[in-house]
Parts: sequence; structure tokens; C-alpha cells
Amino acid sequence: MKKFAFFGTPLFAEIVLDELKAKGFVPSLIVTVEDKPKGRKLVLTPPEVKVWAEKESVPYLQLKTLRDAEVVEKIKSFSPDGFDPGTRAEHGTGWDFFVVASYGKMIPQNVLDIPKLGTLNVHPSLLPKLRGASPIESAILSESETGVTIIRLDAEMDHGPIIAQEQTAIDEWPPYFETLETTLAHHGGKLLADILSDWVDGKIEEKEQDHDKSTVCGKIKKEDGLLDLDADPELNLRKIRAYHVWPTAYFFQDGKRIIVKRAHIENSELIIDRIVPEGKNEMDYSSYKNN
Repeated sequence: MKKFAFFGTPLFAEIVLDELKAKGFVPSLIVTVEDKPKGRKLVLTPPEVKVWAEKESVPYLQLKTLRDAEVVEKIKSFSPDGFDPGTRAEHGTGWDFFVVASYGKMIPQNVLDIPKLGTLNVHPSLLPKLRGASPIESAILSESETGVTIIRLDAEMDHGPIIAQEQTAIDEWPPYFETLETTLAHHGGKLLADILSDWVDGKIEEKEQDHDKSTVCGKIKKEDGLLDLDADPELNLRKIRAYHVWPTAYFFQDGKRIIVKRAHIENSELIIDRIVPEGKNEMDYSSYKNN
């Protein structure tokens, strides 16, 4: 089997790894980010991909940056027995290809150029639509469909040529974020696993993206989740479902922050079903109003 490294961080990447493993593709190295504090108590928490690597006994690196020359050399010189520059092949690296899935940071060109065949990316949108940091949330906010795309990464953001692409069937639109994230991750991982051998063998022709049709989505800010309950019900429903995990959708009532957990539209009206009032546990909105 060809030797590859996998770059990824959250649940999306973990699911892609599961799909690759199911088809016999297990990376020789996993590259992910550092442990970070999470939750109200800011407990130091490892990324999901690190947990996967430990469970599967795959070596991993947790890196603060990929722009350090020593870090790049470590990746180049990796072997299953450790980091040994003497194990490098004549062309400068033993890597055949890299796979990136929701790594969370831009990967510089000198890292993308390490493997002989290049670096593939599993991107959760129908590129060239929704390039950038928040394609899943942005699809829920503004699209009526989405899918996954496998590209070979180049120096520009989500710009490289398409290797494979498929629309993903979704039962209910708009979906909640975690539903769409999981669905796209499974779909993307399976698609990558299905085409990987043919791509390695040079049997798949790359297709340049139609860059004139590209759209870009930026990073989400905490304040993006603020709802205007007098605004379009459809827009509010999309925000509730897109921001369900983070930053959450919320409004203020009697000076208190109310997080909306579940909602639907009925007779063109937004119906709020479940909420988390400030300082309290999740409850029915009707019970909260009647208190």
C-alpha cells in the first residue's frame, strides 16, 4: 500500500478516517493540532483525530504551526520507526501522498509539495461553491443542496483541480449542523476511498474548477448567532440549524440570553420548541413562557 499522512482535527476528519480504514487505507502518520480547552470549565481536550490515532495505534504529531522548517523536516523524514532523516528516499521523502480533511489551518506550499503524488482534500461542498472556513454552516444558511468534493490542493484556498465530486442526498432541508457534518463526512470518506487507488495509478483525469463561479465563506463569529425574531422565519430557522453546535443561535428576553436548540416552521411562522435559558438547563420554550 502507498504511504500517506493524514491531516485533520475534528469529528469530520475522524469519520473520514473511519471510512478510509474500512477500505484498507490507514495512514502511516496523523498530523493534527494541539489539545485545547473546551466547555464551561475549559477542560484541556484532545482533538478527535488524536483520540482516533491513539485508539488505532497510529503515530501522530500535534503541531502549533506548519511554517516551521524543523516541523517540515520532521514530516519529510518520518518513518514508522521514528523520525530519521536517513530513511528518506532519493527524491527527498518517502511519502506518496497526503490527505487533508478539516485540518483547520492553511497548509503551506512546501508541505503540500512533500509527497510524490500531491495532497488530496475532502471538502464538504460542491466546489467551486463555498470555498473557505465554514462550508457546512454556509450551505445550511444559503443553499438548497450540497455535497462533497475531492480536490488536489494547491497554494490557493480550495482552488485546486477536482478529482471527484458528488451531491449528497439530505432527507430534511435545512438540516441541523451535526446531521449534515456527519452525513458529508461519511460520504466524503467513502468517495475518497472509492477513487484513491485509481487516482494513485493515474487513471483519473483532474478537472480545473470554474473559478468564475466560486463563492467564499468566512469564519463564523459568536455574534453571528444572534436572532432577530421579527425577521424572515426561514432565515431564523436556517441560523438555528446552522449554528446549532457553535456559536449557537440565541436571542435576548428580559435581559437574559436564550439559546434556541430546536425550532420548526408552521404556517409560515417560526415555532421555537426547545431552549436553554441563561443559567438553566434545556427545556420546552412553552414551559419557559408559562413560568
